[in-house]
Amino acid sequence: MLQRWCTSPDVPDGGDLVLIPSVFVWPSVLTVFGPAAQLAYPPRGVGALWESPPAAPEALGALVGRARARLLNELAAPASTTTLAERTGLTAGGVSQHLAVLRAAGLVRTHRAGRSVLNVRTETAEALLSAGVYGGG
Repeated sequence: MLQRWCTSPDVPDGGDLVLIPSVFVWPSVLTVFGPAAQLAYPPRGVGALWESPPAAPEALGALVGRARARLLNELAAPASTTTLAERTGLTAGGVSQHLAVLRAAGLVRTHRAGRSVLNVRTETAEALLSAGVYGGG
């Protein structure tokens, strides 16, 4: 008999297929056959998991300040204040103050996702990042 890879008590025994998202199987797929067939697959976006985001553009940094430009750059995907603080090395309080200024300027908005409050860039911020302010283009 093959060894079962997922021994969690909430995974049923029987003839079902158990799907297991895992960053450790990328870029292939792992299959285990036995009483419960298991399929481990790479979750969406795993290829970019260890990539660093590009540096904030200098022109944007000159316009809104380096820290705020870096926060806007980090918001390529929605993120909480705590997550942004961890990514940037700024204090959570400092990130919160910068986000308040960016919200007042219409560059960031927030929404609740369960127990978390996530910050996202607005269309105005996207335009700043992709237009002439981004790199003089």
